[in-house]
Amino acid sequence: MTQPTAAPGPHVTPERIMQFAFAFAPPLAIESCVRFGVFDQLDSGPKTVDEIATVSGASVRGLRSIMNMLVGLGLLAKADEARYTLTPESAAFLVSSKPGFHGGLFRHMTTQLMPNWLQMPEIVRTGKPARAVNDEPYGSHFFEQFVESIFPMSYMAANGLGDALEIADSSSPISVLDIGAGSGVWGLVLALKSPHVRITAVDWPNVLTVTRRIAERMGLADRLETSPGDLLEADFGTGHNVATIGHILHSEGEGRSRELLKRTFDALAPGGIVSIAEFVCNDDRTGPPQSLIFSVNMLVNSDDGDTYTFPEISEWLQDAGFVDPRLLDVPGPSPLILATRPD
Repeated sequence: MTQPTAAPGPHVTPERIMQFAFAFAPPLAIESCVRFGVFDQLDSGPKTVDEIATVSGASVRGLRSIMNMLVGLGLLAKADEARYTLTPESAAFLVSSKPGFHGGLFRHMTTQLMPNWLQMPEIVRTGKPARAVNDEPYGSHFFEQFVESIFPMSYMAANGLGDALEIADSSSPISVLDIGAGSGVWGLVLALKSPHVRITAVDWPNVLTVTRRIAERMGLADRLETSPGDLLEADFGTGHNVATIGHILHSEGEGRSRELLKRTFDALAPGGIVSIAEFVCNDDRTGPPQSLIFSVNMLVNSDDGDTYTFPEISEWLQDAGFVDPRLLDVPGPSPLILATRPD
């Protein structure tokens, strides 16, 4: 008797896996074009490779190859047979003079992160990082080099936080504690919304020099105080109305994060609100991909860091004394997590 033939399964190809094999290529290409000013030059209009080579000092051969690749990725386009032009994405986010410029992030990726990720087999074998970003003096140097370049990544989220907290409508003084301030984006954007906002920024001393430089550029230095030191030792002060913890918990690990949240609770006034920015995983850790990738980034670059779920962080907040952990949808890689110190 003839056996029935099984229905053919879905056609499987290695195409997606092969794309992963060259996943290192786009960030390196973008960083090179940022470095040689390709996007900046094209911001004034379409140009040929020869025109860009003359200004940038890069080779015609090198530029043609890499720019054609970015055409294929949709980050450049052909205006005609010889001239290249920007796409809406690259015009908005890869031109250094634009407020949304994200190009600096790619130097951080290629010069700081990729060399550590190349040690992955040994890191997976031992469970130990290539270098721990919380260790001094490496940590402060690591963050000092790139925090300014990620200012745009959090700008819109900080703006959304200010709107949700109705900062612009307040007629009373607002004290903002910016924990792990880095570029200062969280506190400084809130200060832009109201002259009543004053900021206490906490970070390592040399990172705070970057915070202050950006505050001066924004005309907000007179409303910025700094408190240097490790986050579990620096003086947080008391009576703050808002505390921001912007992309910090992932590098601290659960133990230090719990201690940090308790210190934050003690530094807030009754009714004060903490806002946490993190790469939040879904509850069963099946996504989103960026949060799962960043978990591995913490394996590579920290002793205990990880990415966490909303229920996990909510539990830590409640154990520290906070109430009403909740999500605030804002533009950015993840929603913010808010919680309140009870009256």
